[in-house]
Amino acid sequence: MNGRVLITGGAGFIGMHLARCLLAADYKVTLVDNHARGIRDQDFEELISVPAVSFSEVDLLNLDSVCALGSNFCAIFHLAAIIGVSHVTKRPYEVLVQNTRMLDNVLTLARDQRDFSRFLFASTSEVYAGTLQYFGMSIPTPENTPLAMTALDQPRTSYMISKIMGEAMCQQSGLPFTIFRPHNVYGPRMGMAHVIPEQLRKAWESSPGDTVPVYSVDHRRTFCFIDDAVEMLKRMLEVDSVKGMVLNLGVSSPEVTIGELARICFQVVGKQLEIGSLTPTTGSPERRAPDMSTVARLLNYESKVSLKDGVERTWTWYRNNVFEGGGRTAR
Repeated sequence: MNGRVLITGGAGFIGMHLARCLLAADYKVTLVDNHARGIRDQDFEELISVPAVSFSEVDLLNLDSVCALGSNFCAIFHLAAIIGVSHVTKRPYEVLVQNTRMLDNVLTLARDQRDFSRFLFASTSEVYAGTLQYFGMSIPTPENTPLAMTALDQPRTSYMISKIMGEAMCQQSGLPFTIFRPHNVYGPRMGMAHVIPEQLRKAWESSPGDTVPVYSVDHRRTFCFIDDAVEMLKRMLEVDSVKGMVLNLGVSSPEVTIGELARICFQVVGKQLEIGSLTPTTGSPERRAPDMSTVARLLNYESKVSLKDGVERTWTWYRNNVFEGGGRTAR
C-alpha cells in the first residue's frame, strides 16, 4: 500500500476522478470538500464507501480545522478554489482573498507533515490570458511563456491573479512542489457550465433538423479527457524530476473549432442538427492549446483517449445520470 494522499476539492470533477486513479494505484486517499460545487451524488457516495478513502467536510478558510486533518499525508493535491466564470464575475474580491487564504492554510498543513514528498497545486490556463491579449504568444503554449495580467478592474482578472499568486506562494514555500495548469479537461460529472456537456444537453433537447445556438463557433481549443488528465497527475506525483516545475495539463492536438466540437456532440447524440452561430463569449480567447512536449518527455505519457471517444463516454454518463436519469452534476 502506498501512502495517504490528501485531495482538497475532492468532491469535484477532477478531484473525484483523481481519487479513483490513486486508489487503483494502491494509495489511500483523504478527500476534503465543502460541497460549494461538488455534490454528494451516487458516484461520490460509492467512492467514500471504500475503506481506503476518508472524507471530511472541512472549512479550508479555518486554519485550526485544516491542521486538525493530521500529519500522515505523503502528498497533497490542492484543487479547492472558487472557480467558474459565473462565480468569479460575481465575487471577485472573495476569489482573491479566499483562494489565497485556503492555499496558505493548506501549505501550513503541508509543512506539518512527518514524511512529505510533494505539494501539487492546481493553477489554470487563464494565467496565459494577459500575455495573449497584450503581447501574443506561441500556440501551443509552453510553460515558460512570460505571464502578464489582464486589466485589474476586470472581475475575471481576480481568478487569474489568485492563481498566479498561488504559483508564487508554492515557489516560495520551501516545500517540494509541482504546479499544473489544466487546459479544457472534460468528462463525466464535470457540471453543466462547460462547452461539451452544454452542447450535449442542447442536442438531447433538440429535434432532428433544429438549429442549435453555439457561441464562439470559430474559436479553437484542444480537449483532454479526464482519464488522461488524472494519469498525468498521478505521474506528476511519482516522478521526482518534475519537483519544482510548472507543467501544462491537457493535450496539444487535435485543435478543433467550437463549431466542429458541436458537430461531434450532435453526431454522438445521433441527431442531424444545424448550428446557429452566436457572438463570441466575452473574454474567450480565439485559440488555446498547451504545449505538452515537456510533460510527454518527463512523464513518458501521451493522451490515449480520442476526442470522439471521450465525448461518447461523456455522453453516456450524462444521458444515464442527468438527462434521462434525472440526477444532478457539479454546480
